[in-house]
Amino acid sequence: MRTVEQFIAGLCAIGEQDFTLRRVAAYVAENRVNPDSLTPYLFYTPTHYTRNLIYKCDLFELLAICWEVGQISRIHNHQGQNCWMAVPIGRLAVQNYELVRADEKTRFCELRKADRLVMDSEHPSHVEPEMPIHAVLNLPQYGQRATSLHLYSRPYDRCRVDSRVSEDTGILPPCRRSPSS
Repeated sequence: MRTVEQFIAGLCAIGEQDFTLRRVAAYVAENRVNPDSLTPYLFYTPTHYTRNLIYKCDLFELLAICWEVGQISRIHNHQGQNCWMAVPIGRLAVQNYELVRADEKTRFCELRKADRLVMDSEHPSHVEPEMPIHAVLNLPQYGQRATSLHLYSRPYDRCRVDSRVSEDTGILPPCRRSPSS
């Protein structure tokens, strides 16, 4: 296991040309972060998950996201940015969605649930460019807090967030842009 500082140093050692989806996914899988080294970045709140910046440069940013039991993200994408995730504390589900249709003119989207995967300290993940729409969930049945590390390249300042979805139909209201997920 590595401290978060060692983890960042290793990321910084990966050249820009080699900072690819597969190369960084392998690095994240091979370099687990010691949860104790994350203590300065752990801020939980009962009302919503928190996003805590650990490190940012022109090539990537690393955030610790803290989840209380039952907290979930909105359905979102990352506007073409690469995203890798690891869960040094607890476990989380990632619900992926398939875009059935989208009409930019009316700003309407229809999604269909695709696969769901579980992340924990042994099973990191990343967003596949072919299916970038997803939500992250700390399911009530997990019964514990979780902290995930999210690595974004290039750092982004906006993404598409969809605030309401019908679980029955997967139909979303008009899509809109939000400053963050």
